Amino acid sequence: MVTTQVCRLPHGGRIDREQPIRFHFDDREYSGFAGDTLASALLANGVHFVGRSFKYHRPRGILTCGAEEPNALVQLESGARTQPNLRATQIELYPGLEAWSQNRWPSLRFDIGEVNSALSRILPSGFYYKTFMWPRRAWMTYEHFIRKAAGLGRAPDAADPDRYDKMHAHCDVLVVGGGPAGLAAALAAARAGARVMLADEQAEFGGALLGRNDRIDDKPATEWVEAIVGELAGFEDVRLLSRSTVAGYYDHNYLTIVERVTDHLPPGSDSERPRLRLWKVRAAQVVLATGSHERPLVFSDNDRPGIMLASAAQAYVNRYAVRPGSSAVVVTNNDSAYTAACELSDAGVAVTMVDVRSGASDARRALLRKRGIEVLAGYGVQSTSGRERVASVEVAALNASRDGFSGATRTLRCDLVCMSGGWNPCVHLYSQSRGRLAYDQQKACFVPGESVQAERSAGAASGAFELAYALSEGREAGKAAASAAGFRKRASSASPRVELEEETPIEPLWLFPRRARGAPFAKHFVDFQNDVTAADIGLAVREGYRSVEHLKRYTTTGMGTDQGKTANVNALAILAGQLGVEISSVGTTTFRPPYTPVTIGVLAGRDLGELADPVRMTPMHAWHVDNGAKFEDVG
Repeated sequence: MVTTQVCRLPHGGRIDREQPIRFHFDDREYSGFAGDTLASALLANGVHFVGRSFKYHRPRGILTCGAEEPNALVQLESGARTQPNLRATQIELYPGLEAWSQNRWPSLRFDIGEVNSALSRILPSGFYYKTFMWPRRAWMTYEHFIRKAAGLGRAPDAADPDRYDKMHAHCDVLVVGGGPAGLAAALAAARAGARVMLADEQAEFGGALLGRNDRIDDKPATEWVEAIVGELAGFEDVRLLSRSTVAGYYDHNYLTIVERVTDHLPPGSDSERPRLRLWKVRAAQVVLATGSHERPLVFSDNDRPGIMLASAAQAYVNRYAVRPGSSAVVVTNNDSAYTAACELSDAGVAVTMVDVRSGASDARRALLRKRGIEVLAGYGVQSTSGRERVASVEVAALNASRDGFSGATRTLRCDLVCMSGGWNPCVHLYSQSRGRLAYDQQKACFVPGESVQAERSAGAASGAFELAYALSEGREAGKAAASAAGFRKRASSASPRVELEEETPIEPLWLFPRRARGAPFAKHFVDFQNDVTAADIGLAVREGYRSVEHLKRYTTTGMGTDQGKTANVNALAILAGQLGVEISSVGTTTFRPPYTPVTIGVLAGRDLGELADPVRMTPMHAWHVDNGAKFEDVG
């Protein structure tokens, strides 16, 4: 029996309703459509509880809609082609797909490891440094259980049956990211006559525009995307790479790109082409238009299934025609969540807005009033309830200093919580290029500083979160990159028209206050994958771990498969608060390649067996063999 898509909207989205697809998750059959990801298809079938956290084995749901996903990690397929720790948000649905939840035994709903959550008081961060030291002779016993508990999924134990390729390429301008800024940059560089490569990790170009209802030149933004991609495809010296993740940025503008050639198809269905292809690119100039990641908010029990980022809920509605809940509480400290609340409401979701600020702009409030959405201004979240899915949220007014609650508590029944704590520019590749970050106090985020290599960041990747500014920055970055590469051809192009809205400044609230008498096991999660809480950061500071690099290793913040994409800035801000200093003085951890995990197969390519380490022989080799020479490998 196939589960009904109870949460699928009857119209809209970028899915192909003419191509239904059946798939399995935890041995149960579901249905979706071509264009779905595994995450969107599960949400369409009403499945929110998809995994367990690493240390405490707490129930976890889908948090995001992209590469930053820390929770929804699955084991894909079986046998020689099985792959662990893949993000459900990035797995394109294909016929016969089989996936399983991880880090649970014997089942997702009944997991013996959940006892760790009840024992959390004796399992704080760093407990492993203190617990397994005595008696020394017991280490071999400890090690057996530690190794069984380590890791999440299972690596394949058979030879890899797939084929991988490598390519070398040169270009004048490499644009990383196919969102609004990236498309504008690529077009400007191409019109100037430069050889351009445009790489984007998604199946189609458009970036965040695919999940929003923006308008460019008084038309849907997706029509603008189609026109730009069509024009770029017409240039002889432009190479468009979709399903291609730029994984590393090295010296002298040398970058690596992992292209998913057939990885999105049923395993073994296309034996003529490689599964993955590794591009090794040398670029004269680089434009990083990698976008940004929305930050979670850190409040009590913020990890329950059904709690996700506001932008993710918005994308599931607009791009995948999925209603992720019937009654939502949107919690925010910035303006972007207001658009998400409106679009959720338009999709039939009952919405209540909780804004930690005293008030947003009149124009944004009018949009909510028009839809009958109640706004609780100056409120914060005290706690949440629910087990396999969030069931309610307790909110109360924040006091003037934002370090406590005032007034009576109000309980809001809901099955969806959408949180927005602001935006972090995606600076991973910029950091890999050895660029230094600077903290922008007004935008409450780290932004690229002065470039070290022949690189420029544009759009949300540089902190220009508004669409109009992203398009403008992208266009100027593309022109400047082409000019620096020696192409100064003038190309007339009017900047597209985008309506600018009145903005209310963000009010960063890095950690919501605790209740005076909270639940004994309530936790404020910072790193969702590794179960790092705000209390763990406080403990690390008390024990002398004041350096951000020490904090990272002591608490394991940012050391999961997501590499801190949702956790790091919140952790830095909470650390700064504990130390009583500005966040800008704390510093940042170092982002290293790859941007997202890369299979070893694509790094090896066809250099296997005898080709893995070719034996080099001199013209005298046969004579040496005949005369009994002893050989030594010297290089």
